[in-house]
Order: sequence, then structure tokens, then C-alpha cells
Amino acid sequence: MDDTLTTQNPVPRETKDPSVATTAGTASEQIVAEVGAWPGVEVDTGELGEVAFVVGRREIGHVHGDHAAHFSFPRRVWTELRSDGRIETHPVFPDATQGPAARRIASDADVRDVIELFRINYDRATAARS
Repeated sequence: MDDTLTTQNPVPRETKDPSVATTAGTASEQIVAEVGAWPGVEVDTGELGEVAFVVGRREIGHVHGDHAAHFSFPRRVWTELRSDGRIETHPVFPDATQGPAARRIASDADVRDVIELFRINYDRATAARS
């Protein structure tokens, strides 16, 4: 990752409740504002223009503009999220049954759920660091 593109948010800001609809900004702006405000999260721009969220050395996921988010989950979590219809297979790894996952972003409800999916990985990453 190019450190010149990395932003660290060392001071926690008040986070928004993801259950409350918000129409301020585009989908990716809303996601970056929320997830980027969590303590220890670095926001980084990748080589393909994606916006990645990193905790320590672990990427907790990234967004591609306002239309898709990508994550990686362990098998148990991946299976549960997939059966609940919250994630789809990753377009690059369509046969995966764990790990890479995708979520389309088409509505405010999708934005809220994408934030919740990032939170799942954030909680896993911060628990691993404790």
C-alpha cells in the first residue's frame, strides 16, 4: 500500500447508528465516513481505484465506487451470511464457499448492511489484536 494515500483516524469520532437511514452523500461517501471513523481504521486507495479499510495489517474489506463491496469471511460466517442473503460470491472467485464475498449496493438499506458487514470484520480484527 502506498503510505501517501493512507489516512489514519487515531481519534475516535462518534459513529452513526447503521439502523438509521441517511441520505447525506453517495453510498461510498457514507461508508467511508462511517467505517473510516472507527478507532484504528486506515482508509487506503488501491491500485484499481477501490477504497480499502485496514486495521493493523488486515484489510477488513473494500468498496468499488457506489455499487459493490468486497469482504473475506471464515467459512462459518461466510456460510451464515450467504444463507441469509447478505453476501454473494465474489466475481473473481465464484466457486468459493469461504473467504471472498461480495455485496451489491443499490439502496440505503444496502449501505447500512454493508456497514454492518464491515463491522463484523472490524470486530474480528480488533479482537485478534487484543
